[in-house]
Amino acid sequence: MMTEEMLLIANENLQTCIEIEAEEKELKSLVNPLHIWLNRACSPACYHLIPLLTNGEIFGMETEISLHLFDRSIFKDILWGIVMETQDLASSVLRSVTLHTELEDIFLDADIIILFDDILQETIPTLEHCIHQVTNQCKTYGPLIEQNAKSNVKIIVMGKTFTNLKSLMLMTYAPSINPRNIITLAMLLESEAKTMVARKMQMHPAGIKNLIVWGNISGNSFVDLSKTELYRYDSAIWGPPSFFRPLLDVLFDREWMQIEFVASLSSLTSWGARGLGMASAHTIATVLRYWYQGSPPGEIISLGVISEGQFGLPEGIVYSMPVRFENGSWEIYTEIEINEKTQSYLLILACDLIREKQVALGEVAELNPQRRDIHAIYRDVAEEEEEFEVNNEPRASLIDQDRALESEDQTVAEGKSVSTCFPPPQKKKNSLC
Repeated sequence: MMTEEMLLIANENLQTCIEIEAEEKELKSLVNPLHIWLNRACSPACYHLIPLLTNGEIFGMETEISLHLFDRSIFKDILWGIVMETQDLASSVLRSVTLHTELEDIFLDADIIILFDDILQETIPTLEHCIHQVTNQCKTYGPLIEQNAKSNVKIIVMGKTFTNLKSLMLMTYAPSINPRNIITLAMLLESEAKTMVARKMQMHPAGIKNLIVWGNISGNSFVDLSKTELYRYDSAIWGPPSFFRPLLDVLFDREWMQIEFVASLSSLTSWGARGLGMASAHTIATVLRYWYQGSPPGEIISLGVISEGQFGLPEGIVYSMPVRFENGSWEIYTEIEINEKTQSYLLILACDLIREKQVALGEVAELNPQRRDIHAIYRDVAEEEEEFEVNNEPRASLIDQDRALESEDQTVAEGKSVSTCFPPPQKKKNSLC
């Protein structure tokens, strides 16, 4: 073959190769994967979450995703291992997975950001020091989110350390991000409470709906059983799958609600702080699926969101409330009726969140969390309160109350959440806090 002819063929091959590469590049540009950023990617919860994100059930099999794993540089070898394992999943929806250890590159083009608890120092002198540490983290992340992430980015805050406050501080230091796109998860605490009720009622936890967590998810919270419904509950009355029994119509063990339920839930919450992350990962995946596909019809879940004055609560704090997901957004379920007693208790929980905000912004120096006056738990029924007064039935012994107060003070000092299932009667106060 002549040299000139060979050169001509080579030029034609080169031109064809250039055209093919340009065509492939154009086709790839038409497919915009969801960029999902996971901070503290070496945590157990993140490790369990990755397979759930890449199985196609959350965003659909037609939506590709790119995972970005961020952690400190000392964990770089572990990050590489997670990257290789993620690639080994051979997921058809996974476009790419990358690791990052430099803050300057974090949250680039992010569509979704999932923030786990950052590793804090082992010993924190006071709760105020912990608040300032959380605030400083948000001061770092907020401007980076504004600078690098997409304007409609969705942010999920998950953890055990001042999670409500962390969401609020992200809203403060990333003001261009829609506050409705920053949420805190309460579903883990909600699921733990459902499990406790299911064991008591000898039924499957999946049949328990509309259990509500109010207040401070990682602090003082109120687990509300007054609207809880039991589906597929084995009793004398049976019906189709849509048939349910109100929990309070079939649960009469007051002592269990007053003592065992609260104690067991507190111990489960303490274990959750050092758990292996499977339940946390499932919770994140479930909420993401609801956010993109909608929550089940008629079902409400608990979510830490920005308060706009619903239920008479103060505006400008992140508060756990009942919500529903629909059309890619969430709405607070305001159809729930609450009485004055419940309202007063919700306001007391709001005081702690206001105080956390004030400490974080430097408006006050000390946290001084609210201390509940009565720890005995009562059904939220006015007639039953009257019956107690008529019969002079003792509500709780002073010894039990003292023990409960001591236990709560220790729990709050350790940064753990304290939950009750029905609001105790409160003394009237002249101001909110």
